[in-house]
Amino acid sequence: MRKTLPFTKKQIVEIIKNFETPFHIYDEKAIVENAIKLNKAFSWNKGFREYFAVKALPNPYILEIMKRQGFGADCSSYAELILAQKVGLKGEDIMFTSNDAAAKEYIKAKDLGAIINLDDISHIEFLKEHAGIPDIICFRYNPGKLRKGNAIIGKPEEAKYGLTRDQLFKAYKIMKQKGVKRFGLHTMIASNELNPQYFVDTANMLFDLILEINKTLGITFEFINIGGGIGIPYREDQKPVDLSLLSRKIERIYKEKIVKNNLHPLKLFMENGRMITGPYGYLVTTVLHKKDTYKNYVGLDASMANLMRPGMYGAYHHITVMGKSKKDKTKIYDVTGSLCENNDKFAIDRRLPKVDIGDILVIHDTGAHGHAMGFNYNGKLRSAELLLKPNGKAVLIRRAETVDDYFKTIDFRTLGRQI
Repeated sequence: MRKTLPFTKKQIVEIIKNFETPFHIYDEKAIVENAIKLNKAFSWNKGFREYFAVKALPNPYILEIMKRQGFGADCSSYAELILAQKVGLKGEDIMFTSNDAAAKEYIKAKDLGAIINLDDISHIEFLKEHAGIPDIICFRYNPGKLRKGNAIIGKPEEAKYGLTRDQLFKAYKIMKQKGVKRFGLHTMIASNELNPQYFVDTANMLFDLILEINKTLGITFEFINIGGGIGIPYREDQKPVDLSLLSRKIERIYKEKIVKNNLHPLKLFMENGRMITGPYGYLVTTVLHKKDTYKNYVGLDASMANLMRPGMYGAYHHITVMGKSKKDKTKIYDVTGSLCENNDKFAIDRRLPKVDIGDILVIHDTGAHGHAMGFNYNGKLRSAELLLKPNGKAVLIRRAETVDDYFKTIDFRTLGRQI
């Protein structure tokens, strides 16, 4: 998929006059169009809902955009629950999925009326003790060796998430005995997957489980959540998942297994993050230094603290040198940041046009798991986030951290005293 930008060099130069690099900028128009596309693809299922994975891009301005498209919020922590609440999401607009939740997190989720998705059978008693049993409950299924995972989540049998098949049946039986009457079923076994058949197989697996649990326990399910994990084409030779094709295949199985067995209507939920916003975010950064030793290096004012994925996973992110033609890719560079870690590299042996000090580089596909995974190692300060409006104007949706922010959690009045 050819990589393009929603702004010109002239536009980004004007934006940089107001906002110092590095910063992340998100294309609102493209995000909205993508959200509409997903809703349209699955409109055959009257209860379809996307619960945007807050972890991917936890910014209230982005969540507000999601809310306007009818999306809910997939939350995994206390702070994410509060973030969803602050933009007006409540009740079953929120799904809380956490694999190691503290009592206060379950209490907050219960108070909000969120759908609570339990990760382990032992969490039933923990939830009962601290927050009480809710009206609706969901469990996360881990199919183990029955399915293959991928590089990010790993093999299902080695992943820390979810209940085994035997535990799943026991858990629903326990909850039925406790008086719960509303049920859902969830799984999430891959991340950044580009093969649409993977998600068709996941839906098919959950449909089969629902049929069996219904027959065995007499439970009727309100929804299945096939998780997120739909990938994006980070590389130009990759293609995005065909949502229409994916939807048609799932609809066909739905009719065969759910409708024919009188379990219709069954709501279909998803919890994508990366697929919704990932391709429409960009890390804008300036070249500070060049270094020629055993290799040719380009040093940026951004670092792994702004985008962890390449250093953490070896993940590929396309890079555009603003104002220079792709046809002139004659140089090979390692593109680096300034952290005291050798894996602080955005690209290794990347062929680019000749780069000069002061050039503006744009790192693509940072609209998910980019700013969200930022950190303060080496005293690096988290960068600003901007929203590119449909009229071409950029507005600040999160200011850059300051040195004062960095020291705000320390009480210097006690420094030098015996504590």
